[in-house]
Order: sequence, then structure tokens, then C-alpha cells
Amino acid sequence: MIKEDQFKNFIKDVTKEFSGWNFSLIAGTGRMRSSLLPWSYGSLAIPLIQNASAMLDMGTGGGELLSMFRPFPCSVFATEGYKPNVEIAKVNLEPLEITVVPIEEDSDLPFHDKQFNLILNQHESYSPKEVRRIIQENGTFLTQQVGGLDCIEINKALNASVNKEFENWNLTTALQELKMNKFEILYSHEEFPIQRFYDVGALVYYLKAIPWQVPDFSIEKYEENLYKIHKNIQSKGFYDVKQHRFIIKARAI
Repeated sequence: MIKEDQFKNFIKDVTKEFSGWNFSLIAGTGRMRSSLLPWSYGSLAIPLIQNASAMLDMGTGGGELLSMFRPFPCSVFATEGYKPNVEIAKVNLEPLEITVVPIEEDSDLPFHDKQFNLILNQHESYSPKEVRRIIQENGTFLTQQVGGLDCIEINKALNASVNKEFENWNLTTALQELKMNKFEILYSHEEFPIQRFYDVGALVYYLKAIPWQVPDFSIEKYEENLYKIHKNIQSKGFYDVKQHRFIIKARAI
């Protein structure tokens, strides 16, 4: 068993509560940083919101990001599939007259045909067919996605399995699916920015908050390899992995 005090103190961060979609404990303190993307999801979303009359935010998390996009059109809905986040989103969004809707299946959303002329989606799964059903003709779908190769160096360093279900999820696949469901692509880009961890505690916190990266993650199971990463950080100063991001702006035709 590893007994180094600094290593043990860092991984105690896993006991701190994570709620909504707030990484301020490690990102706000500079313990985790990501390199810049060549686009801004927010800068693309804001003018679309200003010109929308009815919009949906898919996978709103705790509503933290959406709440900053004010002012809103008269009709705004937000979905969330992770139950612990639903109540947080209601607290953050309902005072802004945004209706929060819990969902279970991407392919069966509780909305009318052609209900929205703008649908936003940041890092949330979706059914292209269902999105097309609920969006109006000439409506805009803006999505930023996490690709299937995201941070797989973490899995390799821990000697953990990689989720094969999403390994082919990339810009090419997403574009093909949207075109097949009567969307015209207005803009798209794919990038592999660096995510940097400055201590092993930040990495442990991240893995606890993102359970799909290493589904069977526990400190006990991966302690030896976590310690190797810790020693590497002590020597180099940081631990880098590649993220996988892509963005699409599409119009329903």
C-alpha cells in the first residue's frame, strides 16, 4: 500500500461534493486547464438565442451555462437526463421562466412536432431523427460534442478498458447522420485540444465526476497507476491528455 503523504492528501479531494456541472474546485483553482478551441460555443449560441422565438437546451446539467445566456426568447425549455441535476437545474432556471424537463430516452422527447426554432446541445447525446421532429423548418441546431477518443490516454495510463461503444463517434459520423435526417450543415470543425492536470487529486476528482471515462474507477483498484501518474507530475510538473471535441451548426431543411 502506498503511504506517501502528498499523494494521499491529493486523492482526498474525491470526498468533496460534485454537483450540477461545476468543475470550479479543480478548474477555477487552476489545477486543471484545457487548451483553447478555434471556436466559441457561447459566441455561436448567443446571436442564435437573440433571434429565436422558441428554444430548447438539451442536457442542461445544472443550468449553469444556460443561465448566463440571457436575455431569452419567450419560450425556453431545458432537458436533463441525470436525475441529481434536475433539481439543481430547476433552482437555477425556473426563476428565469425556463421549464426544466427530465428525460430518459433521446429518441422519445416530450415535445410537439416543430416546437422549436432553435435547439442547443453542449456535450449531450441526441437522436438526429428526434431533433428533426421537434425543430421547425429553417430552425437551427447547434451542438458541441465530446468525441469518442476523448482523454483515452487516461485509460491507457491506468491500464483500464476503453469504451468501445463511442470510439467511432466523431465529426464525420455526426455529419452523415444529420444529413440523412434532412439537415444542411452550415459550419463544422473538429479539434483535439490538450487537457492538463497539475496534480493527481484533480485527475481523481475529474474521474469521479465523469464516470463514463473509466466506468469501474476506484482509487483502490487503480492506486498503483495513479501513483505512477503522481510521480510523473512531480517530475514534469503536469500530466497532459488529448481531448476530442467537434462542433456543428446545422439548419433543418
